[in-house]
Amino acid sequence: MAKVVVLGVSGDQGLWLVDIDAKTVTPLQVPAGTDLAAAVKQREAGGTFIKNVDFAIAVSSAQAVFSGHVDG
Repeated sequence: MAKVVVLGVSGDQGLWLVDIDAKTVTPLQVPAGTDLAAAVKQREAGGTFIKNVDFAIAVSSAQAVFSGHVDG
């Protein structure tokens, strides 16, 4: 099973490479002309691209998560 996720948050143009096993988060530079670049173009046009992720939320703070809140 994959333990690396590419993550983008609404309102932020950057993408992040999250390596769960290594417990790292790194800014991602997308190589031009790749499938990932095509997905980024979809995102820039307002689309959402999700593959092999079954749960993801964005919240206002880590404290909200640790207290069990799922706020918008």
